Amino acid sequence: DIADVGHKYHLDLVLEDVLAKDTTVNCTAEVLYHLGNQNTAPDVQFTLEGELRTTAEADNLFYNQIKSLDKVLVAENIPDSQGSVSPAMEPVHLLAWVASGYVIWQNSTENTKLQLAQIRRVKQVKRSDEYLEFDYLVLLHEMVSQEIIPWQMTVLWHPQHGVQVTQHSCQPQHSLE
Repeated sequence: DIADVGHKYHLDLVLEDVLAKDTTVNCTAEVLYHLGNQNTAPDVQFTLEGELRTTAEADNLFYNQIKSLDKVLVAENIPDSQGSVSPAMEPVHLLAWVASGYVIWQNSTENTKLQLAQIRRVKQVKRSDEYLEFDYLVLLHEMVSQEIIPWQMTVLWHPQHGVQVTQHSCQPQHSLE
């Protein structure tokens, strides 16, 4: 407890590479949840001991595939009702996973535990520049309350510039219909 500031946690973690399950790195982090203001993202400071492998080749392949499509990418229900993600949709799913991590960080409190449950729908937005843009409606599972929360995210991505969530907002439950 830090008087009049908030609660600070020290964490020691082992991070596993989502693409190469046998690759791990140690991580230490400090997370500060501010008192009173639920609209402030926690402060996070972290250190990695080692490096995760690069995804540049897979990123460039996905980027070129999307750029070469004749029609914009549109998809729903990733993963499907059996929990499967088709190989073609795996990069779209990973992009949503990274972007939703930002949304979860921005909206987390000490009393929440959010995780991406599903991409309800995703639609690529045509752009005239080098970036790829996707509008996502994702379902976030709030593990404490067991609530499923629809969340809209607009995501920009380029393999050399990374992921940027340009817009995000919690959606009403009827948006699932």
